[in-house]
Amino acid sequence: MGRISKLNHYVAASPIGKYFRLDGSLSPLSREGTKFTTEVRAGIATFFTMAYIITVNSAIIADSGGSCECNNKLNKSCIGDETYEKCLGTIKHDLIISTALITCIGTTIMGLFSNLPIALAPGMGLNAYFTYTVVGYHGNGKISYKAALSAVFLEGILFVILSILGIRQYLARIIPMSIKTATGTGIGLFLTFIGLQKSAGIGLISYDPSTLVTLGGCPQIDLDETGRCLNHHMESATTWLGIFGFIIITILTLYKVKGSLSIGIILISIISWFKNTSFTYFPDTKVGENRFEFFKKVVSFHLVDNNLAVMNFDFSTSEVWVALLTFLYVDILDTTGTLYSIAKFGGYMNHETGDFEGSTAAFICDAISISIGALFGISPVTAFIESSVGINEGGRTGITALVTSFCFGISIFFAPIFASIPPWATGPALIVIGSMMARSIKNINWDYIGDSVPAFLTIALMPLTYSIAYGLIAGIGSYIIINTTVTLINKLTKGYIKASRKTFNGDWPDENMTLDYNSQHLANSVNLFPTWLVRSFKYLFNRNDDNVDNSENPEIKMNDFDGNNNLNNLNVVNTV
Repeated sequence: MGRISKLNHYVAASPIGKYFRLDGSLSPLSREGTKFTTEVRAGIATFFTMAYIITVNSAIIADSGGSCECNNKLNKSCIGDETYEKCLGTIKHDLIISTALITCIGTTIMGLFSNLPIALAPGMGLNAYFTYTVVGYHGNGKISYKAALSAVFLEGILFVILSILGIRQYLARIIPMSIKTATGTGIGLFLTFIGLQKSAGIGLISYDPSTLVTLGGCPQIDLDETGRCLNHHMESATTWLGIFGFIIITILTLYKVKGSLSIGIILISIISWFKNTSFTYFPDTKVGENRFEFFKKVVSFHLVDNNLAVMNFDFSTSEVWVALLTFLYVDILDTTGTLYSIAKFGGYMNHETGDFEGSTAAFICDAISISIGALFGISPVTAFIESSVGINEGGRTGITALVTSFCFGISIFFAPIFASIPPWATGPALIVIGSMMARSIKNINWDYIGDSVPAFLTIALMPLTYSIAYGLIAGIGSYIIINTTVTLINKLTKGYIKASRKTFNGDWPDENMTLDYNSQHLANSVNLFPTWLVRSFKYLFNRNDDNVDNSENPEIKMNDFDGNNNLNNLNVVNTV
């Protein structure tokens, strides 16, 4: 027996192995084929795949201005204001630590209490909605940064309650399939739009007074105060460097190189760290020198002072409630879609109940992490689809999540490195992520106009209005109007006048379940409430029933998992 085998055997026989149900442990529900060293390798793979979130999330939320205040009446965005820029630099450093810290905490909670190899981090799309729609660029929105955080905090509490009572399943199912599918695509285009701009991307597009947007790519010196490109279009060195990064990430992703996003970001960042170049992140300005001085520290740690527990519970405006409901809705769809997709991918699904082991605990862990994240000044946290990379490496237990969280914990001490990653390095990652999220568009029922038109409005209006909420309102509103009219006409004419090609899609496509609308709702109705609630109901009102389901924690059969599966095999309905 080799050293690795001895280590696996020792851990499996220990209380740790029993708690996490490793293969060979004393647990009656041990998970076949699980080994400690495999779990460690899977956790490291997950970290490298999603490490980009530290830089990307902090860069996006920093655009909100955080707790910085702009007192320049002539320049409301304080663009170029040295005092404000210095404050933004400090806020970004804090957000880097906050992002790594909440990812570490949330993933630890998920691993310990749900025993699932799933990592939690600030959700892409929700962070953009939080910054550019709710708070506004440099705080120019209708809601302050502090009030928006209070909405996120309350949303997490509501999500906990909905998860305990099982209402989150119901809310996820009453939304039309076409709208749920379109939401992921719309947010993907939203992220792509951000990645193409100057503030958080490669600067390929810029403002135009006539057409709103146009081709940009000009050097910083040729931009006016509104961000309009005056001369030298497509001559910016940073834009071309960003395009190069996009190509690198795309090629690496094409060949399924693990951590392709992180590799692309690191490569472009290193190139941008050379001084005295046209694409340097450290220009010969006061801001550039401040960046370089902080970068030279390499390893640094400081307490999160500027965005720690700065919430302002002011719910007097309707905009706060709209933001809260949007956060809640998108979180329900995102978390439900991601968790069920990962569970199916990893072989956790019980096709008789339509649920997976630890589902209620997973949703509660996710919801608690949302409220904790708000305390650290972070937008809503959610389950990351990149967790499937760790599953593909063989991760099956919470040990994988704990290893991932440990890696994020270490990254807290390297804030100077993460703070020096330029927007043209993270912008390509946003574009690629957007393209991946747009893949779900193929699942929309384009044959029936009652599905296709609301879905199209949802997709189109999210990037064009710079708001996820407005896209959802347009999609759901148009769906209700169109299909209510169809139903009324059908009833009034007793079926004589029928809509053309009227068909329906199921809620969660699964080859083991029929896609018929009514039958799938019946088949999945057993999963409408969490296991503990169903069992309690049966115990109280049907005690003599010998057929009570006692499989609260069904054993996971690992032979359902095909070791050749990869990220492209996922049937992701919504990834926000």
